[in-house]
Order: sequence, then C-alpha cells, then structure tokens
Amino acid sequence: MEQSTSPTMLPREVIRRVREIQIRTGRQVADVLAGQYESVFKGRGIEFDEVRPYVPGDDIRTIDWNVTARVGEPYVKRYVEDRQLTLMVMADVSASQDFGSHHRSKREATAELSALLAFSANQNDDKIGLTLFHGNVEQYIPARKGGKHSLRVVREVLAHGQVDAKRSTASPTEEVPSRSKPKRFRRWLPPFRRRTWWRSGRQATNIAGAMEFLMSVSSRKTICFVISDFLDDDYLQPMQSANRKHDVIAVLVTDPSEIDIPAVGLVNLEDAETGEVRQYDTSSSSFREKVVAQSQRRIDSLRRQFVASGIDFIHIDASRDVVDPLVKFFHMRQRRMRR
Repeated sequence: MEQSTSPTMLPREVIRRVREIQIRTGRQVADVLAGQYESVFKGRGIEFDEVRPYVPGDDIRTIDWNVTARVGEPYVKRYVEDRQLTLMVMADVSASQDFGSHHRSKREATAELSALLAFSANQNDDKIGLTLFHGNVEQYIPARKGGKHSLRVVREVLAHGQVDAKRSTASPTEEVPSRSKPKRFRRWLPPFRRRTWWRSGRQATNIAGAMEFLMSVSSRKTICFVISDFLDDDYLQPMQSANRKHDVIAVLVTDPSEIDIPAVGLVNLEDAETGEVRQYDTSSSSFREKVVAQSQRRIDSLRRQFVASGIDFIHIDASRDVVDPLVKFFHMRQRRMRR
C-alpha cells in the first residue's frame, strides 16, 4: 500500500482537470454550500484533554478521584472544546470507475465530489483524508488541514492509474457497421454478478477490506464518505460495523448508459474488471427494458439496505452536476437534526 505519490510526473491533462475542478467547486462551496456543511457536521463539543493539579476555585465535580487516590493529592480533569472534524473520502478506483459515456467518467465525478467535500472541510478548518481502494487499499493519505492538502486529495483521485492506463470507452451514439462484426464497448453490464476471490488489484472491488482499514487507522470518530459504484458483495455488515464508531455515508456513482442502454445494434459488452465479453442486441426493446428495470431495482435495493442500516445514501449521476445531490443530502440531515 502506497502512502504518498510524487506530483511531478502528473499528466498535463490531470493538472488541467484539477484546476478546472478547483475553480468550479471553489465557487460552489462559497455560493451554494456555505453554512450547510457546518450546520450538518458539527464537532463533538466538549472532550477530555488531560488531568492537572487542583487549584482553589476549581469545580469539585471535575476531580479525578482515581488519579487523586493514586498520587495522594487532588487532581481535576481538564476539558477542551472540540469543534474540529475529520473527514475521510474513501474512493473506489477499480476499473469499472473509469467508464464514462458522456463528458466525464465515474472517477471524474468522484473527484469533483471529493473536491466539494475537501474545500468545504478546508473552509471550516476541518481535516480531510483520502483512501483509494479497489481489490486492495491502494493509497492512504492521513487527514490534514490546508488548501494544498485539499488539492492533493482531488489530484490523487484523478491521477490514480492515469500514467499507464489506456482508457477505452465508446460513444453510445456510434453505429455498428455490421451485425457480423459487433462493436466492442469497454464498460460494465449488467450489475448483478458475484465477485470472485482470485481477482486482485483494479480487477476487483473490496469495500469490506476498505472498511476494515478505516477501523484500523481512525481512532477518532470520522465522517466517512464511501464513494463507489458498489459492484461488490458482502460489504453491508462491515459498513454497519464501521458506522457504529464513525459516521458512514454511502455515495453511489452511476453512468446513465449503465442504466439506459442506447439502441446501437449488436455490440460486445466487456466487463472492465473481469475482461468477460458478452454479445447483446441493443436494438431489442425488451433487452433494454430489462436492463433499465434491473438497474433501477439495484439502486432502490441499495437505498433501502443502507437506510435500514442507519447509513445515509447519496446517488450521483456522473453525467450531471454533483452539487444538487450533496445539497439535498445536507437538507435531509438538517431536517433529521431538528426532530
């Protein structure tokens, strides 16, 4: 597992995208999210700091009787106001996140959401950290404060795998020249199969392992955004366990072409994580309707499972603005806090 990455070898395209995201999300944080983040995520108030010798005037209710008995003179507990929060962005960087049928991929949408969270945390003097995971935990950046650190969080999400990766996505409007030579679409479909134990690296997604890692590195309560397409199994219980100690928020990122297949004739659809290729006739309306129904059932099922587990749920469409779903989430949390 890598804990740091040098920025010197970043592709020029990644640097350009980071700057674009910084400008756009910086304005959105200032104009749209100002105040909402702070009102939803509040510090824990008063927490224990240390013990010190008793001095006349101290409240006797703060006396630490165990320490007093041990040293033979009165000591009191000292408390401090703790308003600083720690946010951890846990971003799925498995191969399926590279898919994008519109102006950006799911990973780019993840980077933009990460930027909104990082810049909001920075504006409120909170700490922000990052964990990149796929079949394993690939990179961990401990939570820190500062504008440069917030930019690094965005940069690492975008830059991961970009130096060597060859992204291959086809336009959904591209016609198939012949039914005998189907077009190959490097994408994921359908979202209803079990991961196999023998795959590793970016060819798998292991959310349960990421949750175990979070529990091992975060002693303080952390607000944890798990951003993924959740193409995995057996992760709900680990997320529930992590949510008992931390504040876990599940963020589902989907691409519209994963839900509504365009009618482009006979195509080969390749699973980006397993390499499995299957041929489908997308001109069949019954096939497209089946995909839409299955995809919608999956999204609804994820929402119900997370809500029933006490885990907040956000759905991000990679082709659309990520601000609106985040604002709706903030409003939902505010309403719940008033009850």
